[in-house]
Amino acid sequence: MDLRGINRRDALKTLTAASAGAAALPLWVTMLTEVADAHGSTGAPQSDADSSIFTQEQHDAVALLSDLIIPETDTAGARNAGVVDYIDTILRDAPTLARDRFLGGLQWLNQRSEDLFGATFAAASTKQQTALLTVLSSPKNDTPGDRVGIEFFQAMKSLTVTGYYTSRIGMLQELDDNAALMFDNKLGCQHPEHKA
Repeated sequence: MDLRGINRRDALKTLTAASAGAAALPLWVTMLTEVADAHGSTGAPQSDADSSIFTQEQHDAVALLSDLIIPETDTAGARNAGVVDYIDTILRDAPTLARDRFLGGLQWLNQRSEDLFGATFAAASTKQQTALLTVLSSPKNDTPGDRVGIEFFQAMKSLTVTGYYTSRIGMLQELDDNAALMFDNKLGCQHPEHKA
């Protein structure tokens, strides 16, 4: 699975179809998606650096992961859309159980990468990162030892897609939406003769 070669609209359809099985999602992942949905009605939230949930190392790893899920192509990727800040805000507002499980999953990913490749996930090669994420994405993977990673990656994909497509970049560049319904600052008519 080459994550960088995916058509984003097809990927979004696939992820949306996969979410139809949301009843099978672990409770903590459902909690995070509910917090994200609650934020959805007010637009993408922005993280406050002073109250960040992430350490710098965690921030960098989540930014990398989000960019592997939605990479930069002819439009900006998840990193440039600020998805890591979105996820940070969701975690800050999430119940402690969900936040702790997400951070535990991130720690699990680093440990599994160390075990397999001798390097943290961020320090592994792109090929190694993709191989590990492919295993975690496989619907046939029911390995009990991978359960933490599988659940974490489900949460990560869901939050990345939501964060990206509710960001200004996702709305304008990917969805060709002028964001008039999503953002507080309405663009209004841009014709000079209509400006007061």
